[in-house]
Amino acid sequence: MSKRVQKPLGELVENRIIIWDIEESRRLFKEGFYGKPVGIAKPKGADFDAPLILDLIEGYYLAKIGRIKIHKGEKKKVSLKAMEKICNQEYVDFKEKFLVYKKLREANYVVTPGIKFGCDFAVYEHGPGIDHAPYLVQVVKPDDDITATSIVLSGRLATTVRKQFILALVDIKQERVNFLSFDWWRA
Repeated sequence: MSKRVQKPLGELVENRIIIWDIEESRRLFKEGFYGKPVGIAKPKGADFDAPLILDLIEGYYLAKIGRIKIHKGEKKKVSLKAMEKICNQEYVDFKEKFLVYKKLREANYVVTPGIKFGCDFAVYEHGPGIDHAPYLVQVVKPDDDITATSIVLSGRLATTVRKQFILALVDIKQERVNFLSFDWWRA
């Protein structure tokens, strides 16, 4: 008789998901650098004694691929449909951002929020603490207005922090993402 493996529980608290079980927190972090341990700004590996905090896109992704279950309060299950509704309320253009997140994760990149860089995602080849995020990704839709000034501003910021600026052009109907990178060089 095979033993049924219990999926880790993530508790929805406002606009974050917390994995309270320390062993599961370590496992998720080790498997793909998901989330951040509470109170630890730059963890050095998965040897920490703290719950893991996930942003909504990470939590939704992990629930969608069957890696975690999400509940609220006293183990009241939160369905994927309810999570998607919450994400749509919290994020502008959630569907587009989630598609980019999913495509990058499926390509084995580590994806973290890029808010401190003024973009949607910071993307690592190996993971935080192992390498620096070489890419900054901004999600755009085909009908978005993109000015030359905004591209130059984003490119200058990316260059200042030694990262490559990438636009993720999303066609949600085709579920396709095209990545357009900018290299800045001097003559």
